[in-house]
Amino acid sequence: MPVQEADLILYGASELTTPLGPAPLTGERLSQLMVIHDGAVAVGDGLILAVGRTSRIRRSYRAEEEIDASGMTILPGFVDAHTHLVFSSLGYRPEELSMKARGMSYMEILASGGGIMRTVRATRAAPEGQLVRECLKRLDVMLLHGTTTVEAKSGYGLTVEDELKCLRALREADKRHPIDLVPTFLGAHAVPPEYEGRSDDYVELVVSEMLPRVAKARLASFCDVFCERGVFTPEQARRILLAGLRYGLKAKVHADEFSDTGGASLAAELGAASADHLLFSSEDGLKAMAEAGVVAVLLPASPLTTMIDRFADARRMIELGVPVALGTDFNPNCPVENVQTVIALACYRMGMTQAEAISAATLNAAHAIGLSGSVGSIEPGKKADLVVLDVPGHEHVGYRLGSNLVKYVIKSGELVVEDGRLVGP
Repeated sequence: MPVQEADLILYGASELTTPLGPAPLTGERLSQLMVIHDGAVAVGDGLILAVGRTSRIRRSYRAEEEIDASGMTILPGFVDAHTHLVFSSLGYRPEELSMKARGMSYMEILASGGGIMRTVRATRAAPEGQLVRECLKRLDVMLLHGTTTVEAKSGYGLTVEDELKCLRALREADKRHPIDLVPTFLGAHAVPPEYEGRSDDYVELVVSEMLPRVAKARLASFCDVFCERGVFTPEQARRILLAGLRYGLKAKVHADEFSDTGGASLAAELGAASADHLLFSSEDGLKAMAEAGVVAVLLPASPLTTMIDRFADARRMIELGVPVALGTDFNPNCPVENVQTVIALACYRMGMTQAEAISAATLNAAHAIGLSGSVGSIEPGKKADLVVLDVPGHEHVGYRLGSNLVKYVIKSGELVVEDGRLVGP
């Protein structure tokens, strides 16, 4: 068989480790990684051409560019399935850490005019170009930590024009950055102060004005709602999500973060792509999600930074057959850009093994945002989104807390991170 040309070969890895489809992975399949020692991968035209032991790949392929991964681990690029990427940097809220340390809850801070509303005011005042620049800076940090695909929500505008501005900023950032962005419309993130006491009127604005314009401009792939006591009721969330479905936007739900509001059951009822948070979801709600195939996107950095003494019960969800994914929940209340940290928290605080958490942060996370056919695993024909970690095996991921283990990042076949710095054109 003649030797074929490739653009790039990574070889000699102590481990090449990946989950394998079809997605979503549930139950025992979540922990079943393919591990190739002395692993290699050939890349061409931005796609994975072949995966195997170094000797086999070298017999079949040659490339001018090669990366020696000796002593290191190759994984799929991380997929961050839940972020609030776009907001003004003046909307960061470091002073709220002291408020939480003194015992104030997230909802009490929100009711006092802080929280989301502080960020909304800053984001409304920010020009669109500024929001683009700030998104690009955050994406750089995420890329340096091995993330190659990011779901990104609006939700800090809460007016028709400001929500559109935020989504346009995400579209422009997607054009200008190697990371692929998947945009989600979250106009129902909170009831803005001008609609205080009139939440039904705000829901009408979301349904009758925001959603049609978002859909017409093709600015989002998903529609999300913060279904929570004191924010939007299940009935209001159902109305918004059904309207989103009519406009071609698949449903996502911020569900049961601070109380059991029935968000998990609502996500199952609507066949949502995912329900996210799920700290207080009922057993019946989780069983309904399992039956409907709704992905649980778990966000362990969020209760940590909100100072809630409770984490989602990932172990029980896995036992019930719920597909489990992970995300950072990056936002001003949870300023965590590193998926490696989230994987570690999932292991230390949610009862997941390293293998389960890796699958949840790659292939299942990709499934939660509709991309498991193209990213999330190292399989021929998929995008060559790869991260090379300077550790000898995948069990270091999840075990090592607070480190950045990344040596190289390959995005769509291009080397974009090397030795802790961004590279490329």
